[in-house]
Amino acid sequence: MKYLIVGLGNIGSEYANTRHNIGFMMLDAFAESKNAVWEDKRYGFVARCRAKSAEIILLKPSTYMNLSGNAVRYWLQQEKIPVENMLVLVDDLNLPFGSIRMRKQGSNGGHNGLGHIQQVLGTQNYARLRFGIGNDFNKGAQCHFVLGEWSEEEQKALPDRLKLISEIIPSFCLQGMDRTMNLFNGK
Repeated sequence: MKYLIVGLGNIGSEYANTRHNIGFMMLDAFAESKNAVWEDKRYGFVARCRAKSAEIILLKPSTYMNLSGNAVRYWLQQEKIPVENMLVLVDDLNLPFGSIRMRKQGSNGGHNGLGHIQQVLGTQNYARLRFGIGNDFNKGAQCHFVLGEWSEEEQKALPDRLKLISEIIPSFCLQGMDRTMNLFNGK
């Protein structure tokens, strides 16, 4: 079976260490754990690896966050992967820093990347893993917070949180969404 794991973020060094790029960071950590090599391909950076019988395609869209759906649609079609075999990794303001919540489907929650994927695919029925970035910002400063760099305290905690992703992705591919949600939600 083939799986598409998509990390949402923005390309460019100015975004590299920002909260909004946690999707890219999660994929990078997983790719490193599998010795997967990134290649610059159409609509994004792609790496391939395996978890037992599962063939896993990792995608970091190069379309910028707000047009992520274009890359997702292309790679789903290119690799002939059903949307049920896709997991999208994304940041979430409504969750405390470092917390993880997985869902089979749902609204975009105001996230432009998820919104564009939903619009392009014509469905909100796809799995997503939300990584909490917290909401420690003053009114009107949401954009600055999301596109801001991690605090020193957050930087120290990130490696342990990212290690968990290296367990979640194979679990999603090999055990399915329901089992994976039961094992990891709230951790």
